[in-house]
Amino acid sequence: MDTAGKNTPIVAQRADPFIYKHTDGYYYFTGSVPTYDVIELRKAKSINDLQHAETHIIWLKHKTGPMSQHIWAPEIHYLDGKWYIYFAASEVDDIWKLRPYVLECKGQDPLQDDWLELGQMQAAEGDTKSFTDFSLDGTVFEKNGKRYFCWAEKTGGQFAASNLYLAEMASPVKLKTAQFMLTTPDYDWERIDFWVNEGPAVIKNNGNIYITFSASATGACYCMGMMEADAASDLLDRNSWKKSRYPVLKTDYEKGIYGPGHNSFTVAEDGVTPLSIYHARDYEHIVGDPLYDPNRHARAMEVKFDESGKPLFEYY
Repeated sequence: MDTAGKNTPIVAQRADPFIYKHTDGYYYFTGSVPTYDVIELRKAKSINDLQHAETHIIWLKHKTGPMSQHIWAPEIHYLDGKWYIYFAASEVDDIWKLRPYVLECKGQDPLQDDWLELGQMQAAEGDTKSFTDFSLDGTVFEKNGKRYFCWAEKTGGQFAASNLYLAEMASPVKLKTAQFMLTTPDYDWERIDFWVNEGPAVIKNNGNIYITFSASATGACYCMGMMEADAASDLLDRNSWKKSRYPVLKTDYEKGIYGPGHNSFTVAEDGVTPLSIYHARDYEHIVGDPLYDPNRHARAMEVKFDESGKPLFEYY
C-alpha cells in the first residue's frame, strides 16, 4: 500500500470490510453491501487496486425463511484446503433473527466456482446457548494447534447487551466446546445508545494474542476496544484476558473520520507490515437510521506496536 491518500477509503460503501491475503498473492475482499442482500467478492494484487477490481456476486439472499434478510459482515477464510465464507443473516418475517451461516466453495477459485450452503453454524454437543439468539460477526483464528470461533450474541432479546463469545471449533461448521463469554459491555464507551461488543478481529504479536472489537451504536459513537491474552494461556479462561480501559480507535473530528470500527487484519504488499482494515464515515450527522446509511467506507491503517508489543491504532 503506497503512502498516497491515507485515511481515504480503499473501497467505497463497504462496511464490515474483510481482506484475506492468499498464498497466490491476491487480496480477497468482501464486506457488507449497502442493500444487505448479496455476498460479493473481489480480488487484486494490491490494496489500492481493490476499489476498481471486478466485483463478483457469489451468493444471493433467499426470498423467504432463513437467510432472506440482513446479509451482514461476510468473512472469507481458507481452511483445510477449502474456501469458506461466514456471514450473518435474518429472515424477512423476523428481521432481527440474526444467526451465523456458512458457505463452502466447491472449487479453488472463490470468484468463479460454485458455493454450497452448509447451513447455520452449529453449537457443540450439549451447548444449548450458542446461536439461539441474535448472533452475528463470526470470525475464525488458530492458535497452538487449535481453531477458534469468536462471535457476538445477544441474550434476552433484541435490546439486551451484545457480548463476545469464544469457543474451540470441531470443524469449519461446528463448535467443539461450549461458549465462553469473552467480554460484555462494561464501560461507558461501550454503552452509547446500545450496549454492544461485536465485530471481533484477531492479531498476534510478541507471544500475545489480541482481539479487537467494536462498541456502541453504529453512528459516530462507534469505536474499537481490545482484549489481550498470553498466547500460551488457556484462551477459554476468563482470567487469561484483559480488556482495554479506553477505546483503541475512535472518531477523530479534526481528521473527519467518524465511527471507526468492525475491522479485520491483513498484511501490506511487503508481506510483513500489518494492516487494520476498518470502516468509517466522512461525516458525523446521519439522516435516518445509521444502520442503513450507505457511506461506511473501507479504509486501511498500518498497525504499529508499543515497546511491550501491544498494537497501536493511529490515523495518518
